Amino acid sequence: MGLEQYKGVYVFAQQVDNELSGIAFELLGKAKDLAKDLDTDVTAILIGYQVKNLADELAAYGADKVIVVDDPELKEYRTEPYTHAMASVINEYKPDIVLVGATAIGRDLGPRVSARVATGLTADCTVLEIGDFPINPIPNQEQKHNQLLMTRPAFGGNTIATIACPDNRPQMATVRPGVMQKIDRIDGAKAEVIEFNPGFTPDNKYVEILEIVKSVKDTVDIMDAKILVSGGRGVGSAENFKILQDLADVLGGTVSCSRAVVDSGWMERDYQVGQTGKTVRPNLYFAIGISGAIQHVAGMEESDIIIAINKDADAPIFDVADYGIVGDLNKIVPALTAALKNEIANK
Repeated sequence: MGLEQYKGVYVFAQQVDNELSGIAFELLGKAKDLAKDLDTDVTAILIGYQVKNLADELAAYGADKVIVVDDPELKEYRTEPYTHAMASVINEYKPDIVLVGATAIGRDLGPRVSARVATGLTADCTVLEIGDFPINPIPNQEQKHNQLLMTRPAFGGNTIATIACPDNRPQMATVRPGVMQKIDRIDGAKAEVIEFNPGFTPDNKYVEILEIVKSVKDTVDIMDAKILVSGGRGVGSAENFKILQDLADVLGGTVSCSRAVVDSGWMERDYQVGQTGKTVRPNLYFAIGISGAIQHVAGMEESDIIIAINKDADAPIFDVADYGIVGDLNKIVPALTAALKNEIANK
């Protein structure tokens, strides 16, 4: 079958315990943009057990169709049955593009599915767009149109690579949570629901789950925060993060950090912003004692307003900041906190 037979933009709609993950809605938002450029439709692949009721929610965020693979073998995520389910959907319906969230589940599932259907996969994409490949024409080489151009950091974030998959289908990419934006909810939207089950024959390839123990952690998700006060190595110590917490408390914000802080053991990885942490889009982002390495900037540059505080006037963070203060954070942050407290008290 020729590549022209592959149509549509498909999204793996991840769900856990019959609750859709936020990344599913973000990918549907990007899928709508890609589908518009290709004059095609958007399909969500919903895999699980007794999950058909989630189809309307996927329609509300942009899915034109929902393919439901529902089977008791899919109640909890396990690599082999989920791979079988998704690869079977791809082989049956032949999508042009497949998007998967770069979550713990997606990073396990995506590469296995791509290998199963004999195509490539570009991981941790930050930009997805439709265009020509090669991007710049090369003499004596065909330039193919309507290709998925997948952009991602490479070589430890020191360069940006744009990758295409012109000779195989589907074109597959994983995308980190927080990078794409979901569309506004469309109340009352309905999608065509297609029930598909390739059949499951349990064998020794299937992992048997004996027990599920859920970790209970009182952790704020920094991806949902509207105001983030983020600290880096320049804060100096775990104890010194108290002055950042004081500022966050006044603003009603949340404290976050750079990778250097996590590596030093000052904060947990759940609070890390950056390429190896979380991608955030708060209304207000304080970068305090953060130099601004490209790996960190990749996780916060889409913030509405960025305020940088650093004693090094040449720190790269000032290149992306809307406002910058050069000086000692140990003096500036407490003074800023006191001024804000005073302003609030006088209102």
